[in-house]
Amino acid sequence: MGGVPPLGYQAQDRKLIIVDSEAEIVRFIFRRYAELGSVRLLKDELESRSIRSKLRTSASGRLRGGKPFARGALYLMLQNRIYRGEIVHKEQSHPGGHPPIIDQPLWDAVQAQLASNAAERNSGALSRQPSLLAGMLFDRDGNRMTPSHAVKKGTRYRYYVSGSLITKDRTEDSAGLRIPAAEIEHLVSSRVHRWLLDPGSIYKSTSARLPDGSMQQRLIARAADIGTRWPEVPVARKRAVLTALIERIKVSVDQIDIRLRPSRLATLFDVAATPPQGETDDETEILSVPVRLRRAGREIRMVIDGTDPFDAAKPDARLIKLLLKARRFNATLARSEGVPFAALAQREGVGRSYFTRLVRLSYLAPDITQAILDGRQPRDLTAEKLLEHSRLPLAWHDQRTVLGFA
Repeated sequence: MGGVPPLGYQAQDRKLIIVDSEAEIVRFIFRRYAELGSVRLLKDELESRSIRSKLRTSASGRLRGGKPFARGALYLMLQNRIYRGEIVHKEQSHPGGHPPIIDQPLWDAVQAQLASNAAERNSGALSRQPSLLAGMLFDRDGNRMTPSHAVKKGTRYRYYVSGSLITKDRTEDSAGLRIPAAEIEHLVSSRVHRWLLDPGSIYKSTSARLPDGSMQQRLIARAADIGTRWPEVPVARKRAVLTALIERIKVSVDQIDIRLRPSRLATLFDVAATPPQGETDDETEILSVPVRLRRAGREIRMVIDGTDPFDAAKPDARLIKLLLKARRFNATLARSEGVPFAALAQREGVGRSYFTRLVRLSYLAPDITQAILDGRQPRDLTAEKLLEHSRLPLAWHDQRTVLGFA
């Protein structure tokens, strides 16, 4: 019927013939949209992979195309019925004389996602409930988990669904997952939150890449700052941090593995870092969260240590700030051998007694420190009470008894 053949086809004897190399790109674009659920994320990934539009030569010999895909062009491609082996004429679709590139299940999945996103944009739902982990989650079989939702009795429920359940591409040995979005987002966000607030972990992960101690201290301070504000950080900013740090998240029946690239932390906070000899920026670290997947009808709940994660207490920002300051004072003491306490306290702008009490708090049992970071401390343990107990015994089991952890 004339016109310019779309990516994936070429014209031959007035028929459309599949170009295999281009058809693979088209299938990739459809599959990735079905998995990501977002044209914006799809566009970003295509750019990162240097996948560009079809390069054409005009009748005058000029080259056209070969540029990054625009979002509008991607929307048109994902709705182009030519890829289903059809021809559209006067807004009516008819069977074409060319072979399809996209099969019916994948086409249906993409059209359903496009329609859902359009409805959400019109209602403002996307801005109210963004998918924090879109593009990062994978099930145990390596299938990417895609944001989805269902409406029951007027209430909207969000999920992450294995790609195999969307494309129906399953084997007898694979079992896709359909997990409530709020729960997995809470667990991953909380674990990264704890990592940002742990100076020891930040130091261990990044010290080899930083040229001097001052840069290391700056990075730890920046991580602690955003970690302290994490519960109030806007979702868009939180997603930017997670996307920068996380390579992928694997969801298994008994554990969530968050694969981080710690080198990106320095880049994120604008601290110059140099990979040590023999290492690259692809070095990763895994943060694991033990979980149990508990099925209730068709749904799956994620449980930590036998408790619902939403029943846990929230981290106390003042307590966490106190522990961070205690670690900082301890580090100052370690670097300043022979310097009197009074001089160190004056350098920090506090009294000698307060400096001494804070240093003592840096010797808390590791499990007590972790419980405070997680928000699992006794409800009556406040920053003021912890300071009152600064003359704690050195024995960890005695500390647990005094502070109410035993």
